[in-house]
Amino acid sequence: MAAPTQERPLDLERPIREIGTDLAARMPRPRAVSTARVERRMTELLMKDPALRAALFRFVDVRPACSSPADVTRHLHEFLVDAESKTARRATGITGRPLAQRPIAVAAAAGVKRMAQQFIIGEDARDALPEITKLWRNGVETTVDLLGEATVSETEADTYMRRCEETLRALASAATKPGQVNLSVKVSALTPLLRPTAPERGIEGARPRLERLLRVAKEVGAHLHVDMESFDTREAITALTLDLLSKPEFADGPSAGIVLQAYLVDSPEHLDELLHWAQSTPRTHPFVIRLVKGAYWDHEVVQAAQMGWAPPVFTDRHECDRNFEALTKRLIDATPTVKVAIASHNLRSISHAAAYADARGVGNEDLEFQILRGLGDDTQAAIAATGRQVRAYCPVGDLVAGMAYLVRRLLENTANDSFLAAAASGTDTAELLEAP
Repeated sequence: MAAPTQERPLDLERPIREIGTDLAARMPRPRAVSTARVERRMTELLMKDPALRAALFRFVDVRPACSSPADVTRHLHEFLVDAESKTARRATGITGRPLAQRPIAVAAAAGVKRMAQQFIIGEDARDALPEITKLWRNGVETTVDLLGEATVSETEADTYMRRCEETLRALASAATKPGQVNLSVKVSALTPLLRPTAPERGIEGARPRLERLLRVAKEVGAHLHVDMESFDTREAITALTLDLLSKPEFADGPSAGIVLQAYLVDSPEHLDELLHWAQSTPRTHPFVIRLVKGAYWDHEVVQAAQMGWAPPVFTDRHECDRNFEALTKRLIDATPTVKVAIASHNLRSISHAAAYADARGVGNEDLEFQILRGLGDDTQAAIAATGRQVRAYCPVGDLVAGMAYLVRRLLENTANDSFLAAAASGTDTAELLEAP
């Protein structure tokens, strides 16, 4: 008997370059004088000056707690004084002037508000509806994330659950087609008991609330997506999500999914678990797996160092990017049992997923791309223009609740090794599309 022929590996580099170059050409360019151009210049400045970046982000974090113009100016001045940066030291000459106190406070408040509005589309679902319906009209799907993590009381957990239910119903009343409503939820906001030392308590605390939201999502025809958070809660969140979705009452709905974090070294094993469950648990709607890089890198590295552990995340960006591509292939190969959501602003990662999906004949019904509102708007427009499915991740909530989220997003946007930082600094498209 002849030996079975092995399938030759696909050569994706040419289609990756073609797709990526086309996407780059489609991205909108800011006008010579515009808010977008000013924001890009600020991003470039922050990338070049880590000390100034840290000082400003510390200020952003405390700004909502400042009660007076003097308080605002004092905090900003102190953070700039502490920064080992020539630019920051020059700025203290202005922030230290008594007569500048009120105008600085007004400008700082306006700046933080502007940054927040770039990411956060409204205080609640009804406030956010104009922006959401605008995205829908432009061919961009959405998922809404209600800001407010790690509740500390049962009352807060109940409030978060009610906000989620109200959001599902408000969006459903405005939807123009089936399956348009999509909500991302955090298990840590559904219980005050989610602790790595006693995950069972957290699971049982969140269970009735997540179960309630699944029933509401099924009732209104919405998709419910469970976000991942820090590494020490991943197993509890996964166990709860898969256990609830295994119940017979949810076999025919709602559409639901979970997140896979590519920056975790053991993410291939986590994917094994998710795919095994999806293959052995028949559902009317395919299980949606959103592949992300991960937003808690600093937390994981610092915590591991404090405990004397090896960090659970890749510490080399290229290793993480290679893992992202390997996971992308496995996910696309698992369609249509699962639906794949590639959540990235990295032009190479997006182009790689699109090229591999095209080679495998996987279309929009099984693959979508996701971007963060406020960070990937240009990429979103380019993807939508090609006819591929794209979804914007849209945070909703008040400024105070959104500060932790906002600072994480700003850190991602301005980190020296981030794709967005490279793109903002004018790196050539061909270099951005090189294999990791």
